[in-house]
Amino acid sequence: MTSLVALFSLLVVLSASSPAANALSLNYYEKTCPDVELIVAEAVKSATMKDKTVPAALLRMHFHDCFIRGCDASVLLYSKGNNKAEKDGPANLSLHEFYVIENAKKEVEAKCPGVVSCADILAFAARDAVVLSGGPTWDVPKGRKDGRTSKASETIQLPAPTFNISQLQQSFSQRGLSMDDLVALSGGHTIGFSHCSSFQNRIRNFNATHDIDPAMHPSFAASLRSVCPINNKAKNAGATMDPSSTTFDNTYFKLILQGKALFSSDQALLTNPKTKDLVSKFASSKQSFEKAFVNSMIKMSSLNGGQEIRKDCRVVN
Repeated sequence: MTSLVALFSLLVVLSASSPAANALSLNYYEKTCPDVELIVAEAVKSATMKDKTVPAALLRMHFHDCFIRGCDASVLLYSKGNNKAEKDGPANLSLHEFYVIENAKKEVEAKCPGVVSCADILAFAARDAVVLSGGPTWDVPKGRKDGRTSKASETIQLPAPTFNISQLQQSFSQRGLSMDDLVALSGGHTIGFSHCSSFQNRIRNFNATHDIDPAMHPSFAASLRSVCPINNKAKNAGATMDPSSTTFDNTYFKLILQGKALFSSDQALLTNPKTKDLVSKFASSKQSFEKAFVNSMIKMSSLNGGQEIRKDCRVVN
């Protein structure tokens, strides 16, 4: 009960702090579309059974949506005419599995036409992705609206894998997210895969003194250099985010402490006393990490400023 009270007070704070925010609630679709979460969960599950990379893709898609204009499904819009949409911005070119959300939306529309936003469907799918990967579950607050604006140029605002701790802190605080949220949400890197380009800066020409980032474990750097050769032509060359890349666990935090995290932004979490303490805490307790992750996901996914319920997630009404 206390967690529900905390959740509601958080939502009140979020909606009060942002005049454009739509007030969210846990029972938003109780009368209008009671089966919506079952429909979405089934769509995510059936896609995952065919392709085990689906959960990581959906979780990342939700992050990238929420960090630009709030969680308003602007990341799902297709480019049209002269407008290049978010999904075609450089940082989003590797997003994939959009069809999972589009299929879920079609099924939801067949059952409850014009009721459920694409933004809510993506928020449900991100939660389901974590659950299917062996992670925690949570009640997703509902009632987001879909945005009508999507610009590729705005994706420059996404936190980059090369960011240092002050850049990360600034990026998260601009969205009302704390250092605790930064560390917990970075734990999403426990699932998924990265292309060489996202960590290339650490394994070659790191700086004037070091070819390889000295914070990286030498054997780990050597293995990355072998999968990402200098003149890499392989489009899909890269590495899994951690060895258990389809399992949502706290391995990611253990790897940071061993110098075996992929991104500069992962390793940067050890350069600040507060974030370093949290990395150690989450490395030693999966339970602590999961609890913090759920709280931070609810907080992040409650940032919203959309205006409508899209009929088709790919285009504005």
